[in-house]
This record gives sequence, C-alpha cells and structure tokens, in this order.
Amino acid sequence: MTGLGMRHNGALLFFTTAAAWLIWVVATPVILLLSRRFPLVRGRYWRNIPVHLAAALGISVGRIAWSAGLEWAINPLALNPHPSYRNVFLVMVYMQFYTGIVIYGATVAVDNILSSIRHLARSEAEAARLAGELSKVQLEALRHQLEPHFLFNTLDGIASLVREKRNEAAVEMIAGLGCLLRRLVADSGRQLVPLGEEVSFLESYIHLQSMRLGDRLKVTVDIPIDLYTALVPQFLLQPLLENAIVHGIGKLVEGGQIRLTARESEGCLWISLYNDGPVLFRGAATDRIGLGLSNTRGRLLRLCGAESSVELRNFAQAGVETIIKIPLRTAA
Repeated sequence: MTGLGMRHNGALLFFTTAAAWLIWVVATPVILLLSRRFPLVRGRYWRNIPVHLAAALGISVGRIAWSAGLEWAINPLALNPHPSYRNVFLVMVYMQFYTGIVIYGATVAVDNILSSIRHLARSEAEAARLAGELSKVQLEALRHQLEPHFLFNTLDGIASLVREKRNEAAVEMIAGLGCLLRRLVADSGRQLVPLGEEVSFLESYIHLQSMRLGDRLKVTVDIPIDLYTALVPQFLLQPLLENAIVHGIGKLVEGGQIRLTARESEGCLWISLYNDGPVLFRGAATDRIGLGLSNTRGRLLRLCGAESSVELRNFAQAGVETIIKIPLRTAA
C-alpha cells in the first residue's frame, strides 16, 4: 500500500474487516435453518437446490453491500479522492462475490454431514436396542421351552416312584426337577454365560432324562476343563440335546448314545453334539429342527458375530451331528 503512495490506518482497517465478517454471525443461523428446512436429500434435491441458490446469492449480495458500506463510510485505506459507494460495491462484487457462495455451500455441506452422522448414530443405537430386546425375548422363550411331555413324564415318574415306595429316588427326582426349573426361570439378564454353567445345567437335564429312559440313554461329555470359561449364549445346548433325544435315540427301542465334545481351534470354540440315532429326512420333525437351528443361528449372529455358525450333518447310514462354531471369548 505504502509503495503505491497510499496511506492507511491499521486500527480502522482491522475494525472494518472484522465488522464485515459480522454478517456471517447473523447469516449462519439462517443458513442452518434453511439447511434443515430444505435438506439436500434424495427425492428433494432438485426441488430444494433453487432455494439454496437464491439464499446464497441473497446473502452474498447482502454481505458485499454491508462490507462496501463500511469501506465507503470509514475509508480505512485513506483513498484520495474518496471513491463513491457504487465504485466500492462493484469492486467488491468483482473480487468477493464467489466468497459468500462458497462459505454458504460449505456451511450447508458441514451441516448435512453432521446431520447424517447424528442420524446414523441414532439408527445404530435404535438397531442395537431392538436387537437387545429381541435377544431378551428369545432368551425368555428359551427359558420356557421345556417340552410339556417331558414335564408330565417326569411328574408321572415321580408319582410311580412314590407308589413303589422308592422315596429316596422320588426325592432325588423332585430335587433334580426343581433345580432345572429354577435355572430356567431365573432372570439373570445375562446373554452369554461360561460354558461350564451350560454343561452343569445340561448334566441336570441329562440326569432327569436318564431317570425316565434308564439304560436307553447314554451320554458322554468330553470337554477340556480349560474351555469351561469360554462364553456361549445362555441355553444354547439344551434345545439341541432335546432334539437329539426326541428325534434321535428316542426313536430306537434299544436307545443309543449321545456325545458332546468341544475343542479350540484357530481362535474359535467348536462344539459337536452327535447322536447315533436315525438320519433325518424331510418332514414335520425336520422342519421343526430346522426352525430351531435357524433361531440358534440368529442368536449366535447377534451375540457372537458373523464368524459364528451352526450346522446339521447326517451321516451315511445312521447318526446326526450338530456342529457349532463360536469366536472364543472367555469370562473374566
């Protein structure tokens, strides 16, 4: 400036520049209001963009008019002769017209990005809440899924023992049934439990079934003790064992054997439940088992992630195996 022979007042120049930017203090709330009232989203993009173009032009012209008025009134550069307002306005239109449009567009873009982030966060939170509620509903259903026939047969077995005056056996069966029912109706609120707890519950269930079926039921549990802390969905194994008894060895006059095994491989827990009963063919029973596996698969997906799975495999002549894969996580 001084090289061109111009004199200027630094304080007035700073004041004029700062006062010129005050227009954005007033304009920003208006821009945000327009951004939310006329969002640039699919379906309304072409209908709302003219509104924003008109607003951007209006605010840009208004900002230039305000800045030109300040420059003309204060003349911080001490221009001589003093330029007319029209000249100052036209110079600013030429030099700063696009600045206002760019700032308007950037403000709308940032607001839309933040709105999208907030909407996505709300959607994810709602999806997580719904998934949690669904898991709780499914868990509650699992707590009450014991076959009525099993309960009635158990009670009939208790009555028979009492009639035969086998009181100790009857008391043992009542205690076992009470322990099982307490576990089923207990509302711990936990979706994942240590595998050891599942095995303990399963042993109570097997004990009661053995009282009913006698030597027809042979169950082998082979799970390394160091896997007892692995986390699995609550009530994961009992429905699968029940299917193996009802649709597997329960159909054999001489009964059969069930093997429950578990191993760790490549960071995953593999659980196998095998029964040497007849293979499954398409029918009502198979449809029911398929629905149960589908529900189990859904629970595993929500609680253990996409790496989890459950599969049913028929052997060539006899035998059915259910294989469960869960990412290995342990209880603290």
